[in-house]
Amino acid sequence: MLRIHFTGRDLERIRLSARPDPLWEVVCSACRLQTREGPQVFDLWRRGVRRQLRHGGAPLRAVRMLCGLVPFAAYFPDFLTPPREGRGFGLDEGVDRVLSTPRRRMEREIGLLTASGGRPRAGTALARGEREALHVLGAALREYHTSFIAPVGQAVEAAVSADVDWHSRALREGGIEGLWATFGPMARWRSPALEVAYPVDRDLHLDGRGLLLVPSYFCWRRPVTLVDDSLQPVLVYPVEKPAPAVSAAGPAELSGLLGPTRAALLQEAASPAWYSTSEMAAATGISLSSASQQLAVLRRTGLLTSRRDGKHVLHSATPLGRRLLGGPPAE
Repeated sequence: MLRIHFTGRDLERIRLSARPDPLWEVVCSACRLQTREGPQVFDLWRRGVRRQLRHGGAPLRAVRMLCGLVPFAAYFPDFLTPPREGRGFGLDEGVDRVLSTPRRRMEREIGLLTASGGRPRAGTALARGEREALHVLGAALREYHTSFIAPVGQAVEAAVSADVDWHSRALREGGIEGLWATFGPMARWRSPALEVAYPVDRDLHLDGRGLLLVPSYFCWRRPVTLVDDSLQPVLVYPVEKPAPAVSAAGPAELSGLLGPTRAALLQEAASPAWYSTSEMAAATGISLSSASQQLAVLRRTGLLTSRRDGKHVLHSATPLGRRLLGGPPAE
């Protein structure tokens, strides 16, 4: 278990990233590629990656490089995921920060990786800060993201956007305790510490530095944090993963497929905001009991996702539902 200890100042400095972090998605997806976890969500993506790898070339070199640096269920270097400031950064700036890691730190973290059983490609050259090795690492990060993350970027953005909206609403309406309640069962608030499901027993004292929460599509089951406690604290956590997208249907086809009531509810749920059952019923002009029944059908078919927020159940269309409507996965 990971226990994150807060002071009053830390509670004032909690931040929630509004966008996916490109490098955390690279690192987390490299772990998913090495396992069979989450088959319903990740198997189509994994099959697509493996099809590309059969052709060799830059994508294969990138995967080999990154899987050597990020072995599944083991230590990986913190320098691969540099701290974000303000609104964060894009891929290119993030890669530049990785390559600007001080030599002593890179040497230390590569040493920890090797000591834990990892076999990083060009590890010795990276530890020495050799220019060619850094160039290869930068190219691998960019190639991996372009080949394997960018093609599913809409699904990643939509899932993160829905998650951020949910957590933000919980914070607005329930304060800090309301926010922490949305992280169950993978985390539990026991003031003044947040207890997080984690593979090892560990305490992280924030000491006034605050905490950055980073939602991640490719993170799975339990949150991840940095190993070095002296770095800016961050908690990367998994967002809800809906089913893969399908081809869009027009309004008439959608009504014929789902029925007019469920089609109308799905249209309402495609709004960027999360709506309660009573709000959905009022918007579509049906009774509360009917709305509850029809929303349950949409949820079972993967077109809708629902979350409990205190006394209310809130609903939002999944990327699958948004794609079926013929619009973008999320605004």
